[in-house]
Amino acid sequence: MGREVRRAPAGRPDGGWSRATRTTIAGLRSPAAIQAFLDGAEYGADPFYRSPRSILRDGRAQCFDGAVFAAAALRRLGDRARILDMRAVNDDDHVIAVFRRGAGIGAVAKSNFVGLRYREPIFRTLRELVLSYFEDFYNVAREKTLREYSVPLDLAAFDRLAWETDDAALEVIAARLDSARHVSVLTPEQAARLEPVDERRYTAGLLGSNPDGLYKPKA
Repeated sequence: MGREVRRAPAGRPDGGWSRATRTTIAGLRSPAAIQAFLDGAEYGADPFYRSPRSILRDGRAQCFDGAVFAAAALRRLGDRARILDMRAVNDDDHVIAVFRRGAGIGAVAKSNFVGLRYREPIFRTLRELVLSYFEDFYNVAREKTLREYSVPLDLAAFDRLAWETDDAALEVIAARLDSARHVSVLTPEQAARLEPVDERRYTAGLLGSNPDGLYKPKA
């Protein structure tokens, strides 16, 4: 979110799913399986978004298009294809795909940080879910950066754009998500009192990260 976006390299000329990609996504039969697939994909630092089909083709994803992929896979399990933006200060936003199991809300996500990925569906509200990410949402300057979250965006509204297979559709979705209503998670006074991230949490959170995909904080 917030980066300059270009269209990904062209994929299959038929504009649809190949047999292999259909088979792979159909095999993701639980939110945990979707998360495991995203964890196994390389974290991309490319200046463009990939559609779910392109992620399957390239084996690469980043935060935003990884959440869109998760939403597409969750829809095949009977869930609504919904994503939510978590807005940050002096850092990249983070986007997650949300789902329900009974009364609980959970999330699937792709991230360069260990602690910003899967959440079990145990949270009663979206705010509870978002706040579970707070301590692990930091930049390389060790600042805790989460400030707001959006209302969920249902990707069914973009079906006419063929967002599951057309990379260009993700630019439209990203712009709509960025303009969605956002809710604050803390007051200015609370933000001013935040402590920097400690050494162990910082080191653990960056385990296996792609340095090229890390936000460069402003001084």
